[in-house]
Formats: sequence, structure tokens, C-alpha cells
Amino acid sequence: MRMHGSQTRASGDPYFAHPIEVAGILTDYRLDTATIVTALLHDVIEDTPVTRADIDQLFGPLIGELVEGVTKLSRLELQAEHTRQAENLRKFILAISRDVRVLMVKLADRLHNMRTLEFIPRQEKRERIARETLDIYAPLARSIGCHRICTELEELAFTHLNKVARDAIVRRLEVLRAEQSSTVAVVSGEISAKLEAAGIKSRVFGREKHPYSIWRKLQRKSIGFSQLSDIYAFRVIVESEEACYQALGVIHRAWPMVPERFKDFISTPKRNNYRSLHTTVVGPKGMKIEMQIRTEAMNRVAEDGVAAHWRYKDESYGFDAEAQQAAGGRDPLVNLRHLVQVLEHGGDAEDLVEHAKLEMFLDQVFVFTPKGQLISLPRGAMPLDFAYAVHSDVGDTAVGVKINGELRPLRTPLTNGDVVEVIRGAKAVAHPEWQSLSITGRARSAIRRHMRQTEKDEFIRLGRASIDQTIERAGKTRAEVSLRPALERFTAPTEEELYEAVGRGRISPAQVLEVLFPGLKETEKAAAAARRKIEGGKGARLFVRGGGLTPGVSLHFGTCCNPVPGDRIVGILEPDGGGLTVHAIDCQKLAEYEDRDDLWRDLQWTPEAERNTISQAKLKATIRDAPGVLGQTCTIIGQAGGNIVGMRMHHRQADFFDVDFDIEVRDARHLTNIAAALRACPPVETVERARG
Repeated sequence: MRMHGSQTRASGDPYFAHPIEVAGILTDYRLDTATIVTALLHDVIEDTPVTRADIDQLFGPLIGELVEGVTKLSRLELQAEHTRQAENLRKFILAISRDVRVLMVKLADRLHNMRTLEFIPRQEKRERIARETLDIYAPLARSIGCHRICTELEELAFTHLNKVARDAIVRRLEVLRAEQSSTVAVVSGEISAKLEAAGIKSRVFGREKHPYSIWRKLQRKSIGFSQLSDIYAFRVIVESEEACYQALGVIHRAWPMVPERFKDFISTPKRNNYRSLHTTVVGPKGMKIEMQIRTEAMNRVAEDGVAAHWRYKDESYGFDAEAQQAAGGRDPLVNLRHLVQVLEHGGDAEDLVEHAKLEMFLDQVFVFTPKGQLISLPRGAMPLDFAYAVHSDVGDTAVGVKINGELRPLRTPLTNGDVVEVIRGAKAVAHPEWQSLSITGRARSAIRRHMRQTEKDEFIRLGRASIDQTIERAGKTRAEVSLRPALERFTAPTEEELYEAVGRGRISPAQVLEVLFPGLKETEKAAAAARRKIEGGKGARLFVRGGGLTPGVSLHFGTCCNPVPGDRIVGILEPDGGGLTVHAIDCQKLAEYEDRDDLWRDLQWTPEAERNTISQAKLKATIRDAPGVLGQTCTIIGQAGGNIVGMRMHHRQADFFDVDFDIEVRDARHLTNIAAALRACPPVETVERARG
């Protein structure tokens, strides 16, 4: 009070009322002395002349560290919007991953700010704070099990972000309450009577779904309000874990269960330590009734999360980790430590916020390793999410998966009880499309990190080969040339940095040559034009497939000509980081590069590519219209060993129509054989290879 002095809040209240209210919220959760003191002091370093040293001297280094942790987060809120949110989140997660009390104070701080948000005059600022609350702070509260705080934050944010929708839902709830209040009392009484008759002591009460929870369900399931079956749910509180299962048996014998609506979160708790039995039955008057069965201890954890485990032990008051473990819970910060791993993988601000939201928002599915280890993942997770949850090395080297002993595609969503075995390759590989085969922030950030490293390595390899090739074309050898002048000219700290810049097209090999041998550029260019040809065997400077370049990363196959093994090919180094694009030698697009000899690269298919790869090619056929002819042509392609992956019909007339076939083939010869087989079919008039 002395340090905040005459400062006031937007509401006109003395500023010191805010830290007192924040401390009051935390006393409701019975937190320890250090947390309450931190709540009282959480704004003094930021808003008054007090320093960290003053806090340490008066209250000790522990409280000084906690106050500073909260202060760092608050200061970040003054930065630019997009960067601020990401950087705030970054510092926030790192701070609370060390001590959950920082998070508890910050959540209470945000809760009181949201309770007084209407006093902020600018609407756009109110909406920004409400959106941040909904995106970050409410999910963080849920991730450590603080349901009460999470629910209130969501409702307050919903009020400011979509008041019209919230008011509409509240009005519907008032009507429903008037119609069904007596029914709720009757159902509660019947459940209590059934349990009492079975000798089970219980406390039964109904609860109403909150407006924001209803809104999310209406959005997620695209249904109307009248179709919701769980606006009212009943909570059954019993004395022990055994009594939970006994009560479940009584309820299932009394009323028929709705299939696929039973969940056992006692044997497999949620990641935030939530434990309960969930079931839905068709109760009295044909009413669908959702029930939650739990003990008093489970109920407190469900409402208060980690705050339920602060208690006296050995004459001191604080977080009791042993009691939490004995209650069947796990480390309350395990979710946040997953986010720390996301931070360690780097990425830009947008990636960070998106990955953090992915980690915090999604529900769970439980799967097993072949050795029986339980792995919890967000619902909708796929095998790559599982692989990265086991270990980043497992994810990086994954090439396939077996689910319940059967080979399955990597896009297969995992379901509860699946036994997942990851098939690993000899080395880490990066596939750009893998980002769409994962949903967890941990997996996506690891894939992005691996992609960035792989891409860098490949551009270094590509740049080195380009410089070597250019130097040799000029009649020099790489061994007798020092790259130091080029490093100084292009301000590259190392040769690898120079190679990467050349590989990405930021610097051309001709520019490097000009620095190394001033005046030689035109001579080299003329000689190169005279000698240009497609080299084979050991003369090829780069090899398509195999030579360290990965399709989709630094190597791209031209969609203008669709080259396949057996075609004569050439590479064009794309500017601005596009990598190397492979073209067939007769591709019309090559005319655009006629005067850019520095971009041309000699290429050759490797023997491995010619023997063991599948490529996609296009055939265009004109077919006489008659019943069954399309099936006949497809059969011919299949018998010739081709696999049709796409087919388009167009230019249909009275007697003929054109069909474009996308076919997987081994090489150009295989494609020629398929075309010949089609030409031998009487209804087929013409067949030609299509480009693009």
C-alpha cells in the first residue's frame, strides 16, 4: 500500500486493491505463504521504485524470484501485439515450468483483471485482452486442472468477444431451467435412492453446462441447441475409488447405457490429473443423463487442479508432491514441459503460439508401446505424434507404423487402446508433407526443426557442387583455389555459409568465380555454352535421387514436364532459395534460361533411381465412345504394371472423348510400353505422353 501510494486503476479504485484481490483469490485455494505474499507484491517491481534486491532483503530470495517471474511476464504485455503474445508466452512457459506458483499468481492476476475489464474504455483493447485470455490463459488453467479458474476466464472472455451469442444462450438456458428444474430434482432423487438401496453412501447433484462450453460444442458439432443432450449433467460423489465402480454398476443396471459414451478417467487420468468415471444413460422419462462419478478428493482435484495438493506436512505448508502421487496423479507441469520442448525447437512467433495452442487445447487418447508403456496423446493424434512423444529420435527416423500388428498409413488416427509400433529407418529423413500428418505442437515443431536442418545441409551440398562445377568449367581445380576472397566479398563467416547462399540462389556461382578470378567470367561463360551437354556416368556433377538431395526439400521435379527415370534431364538452380528443379531436356520452359548458363546443372539418373523408384507420368488418350471402353483401358494399364492415381475426362463428343491418366511407372521405358499396349486396343484412337 505504501509503495503503490496514490496510483489508481481504470475503475477509479486505489491500485493496491488489485494485488489484495489477487491474494484473496489464491487464499480461496489455500495456497502457501510464499504464493500469497507474491500475489500481494506482484506489481511493485513493475509499477513502483522497488527493486528485486529490496524484495530479497525484506522477504527472502524465494519470494524475490517468484515476484520477478511474474513481473517479467507483465512487462512483455507492453510490446507489439504479435511479437508480444509469442514472447510473453515463451517467457511465461519457461518461468512456470520451474515453479507452478508463478502460473497460479498470473492466473489469479488475469482473473481479477478480467472481472474488471469493462472499465477499460477502448473496445479493441478489451477484445485483445479477452482473446489472449481465451487462447492462452484459460487453456493453461485447464492444463494444470484449475477448472474453476478456467471456466470463469472463458465466460468473462466470451462476454466481451461475443456478447450477442452468450446472451442468446443464457436466455435459452433460463427457459430450459424453468421447464426442467423439477425434472432435475426428481432424477437426483432417483439416483440417490438407487445407490442408497445398494448400500452406497453418496451425494448427488445436478450441474448446468456453462454458456461458453455450450457455444464451443455448437460450433464443433454443427448442431442446434435443442440437439444437445448434456446441458444438464449429474455428479455422484462417493467415499472411495471402489465405490465409484460399484455405483457405476448400480446405475448401468438401473438404466440402459448409451453406447460409446463411457469413459474411465480413474484408471487412465487426463494429463491434468483429472480422474472420474463418465457415463451417459437413458434415464427416467426417456431423458439422456450424463453422469460423473468420483470421490471427494477427485472432485477437489477436478475443480482446483494442482491447488488441491497444497497442505500441511512436517509442520510446514506447501505443495505435497507425495500426496499428489498417492492420489494417482502425475507431475502437474508435464504438459508445460512439452511446451518447453516446443520452445527449444525454435521457429517464428506464429509457430510458437500455434503449437502452444495445439498442446493445450486438445483432448486425449491413450495408446501403448509394444512393451506396454502407456502414452497419452491429444484426440485425433496420428502415428508421428506417437513417435515424437516417445522420443525425438524415434520421430526423426520413422518411416512407417504398425497399429495392433498391422501395417497402416501414417495418416491413420489413433484410438484408445491401440498398440503402436514405429518402423524406423537407418537415418533421419525429412518429408515436407509430414507436417500435415501430425497434430501435436511437439511433433510439428520437431518436424519443422528437422526440416530446417535437413534443408540447410542439402543447400550446402548443392552450393558446394555448383561452385566446384563452375570452377572446373573455367579450367581450374577446386584444390588450387582459396575461397577466402569470396568469403570476405559476400561477408560469409564460413565456407558452409557461402555454399548455403549459393545453393539457395542468393549468390550465383558466376559471382563467386568473378571474385576468385576477376575478368574470367565471360571466358567461362562462352566455354560453358560451347560445351553444354548432358553428361553421363562419372561425368555427372549431381545425381538425381540418392546423391544427398531429397525431393521436396532442395530437389524439385518440374511439373511442366514430369521427368521420369530414362528421360534425359537437366537441372536449373532456382533463385531465392527454390533449390534445384529437374527438367526433361525437351521441356519448353528451358528456353527461358537460355542466357543464364550459371543456373544450368548437369544431371543424371542414378542406377538406384532407375531400378527401385516409382515416378508419376501422364498419358493423354482419345477413345471411341462405347459401353465398357474406359474399364477396358484401365485394365490394360493395370496388366502392363501401371498404377492409375488420377483420371480426368474432357472434350466429350458424340463419338469420342479424351482422358488424361496420371500413372505411376518405373521409368520412361515402362511408360512407353503402357502407351504401346493402349494403342493396340481397337477403341483407342491416339495415345501420347502429356507434359505438365
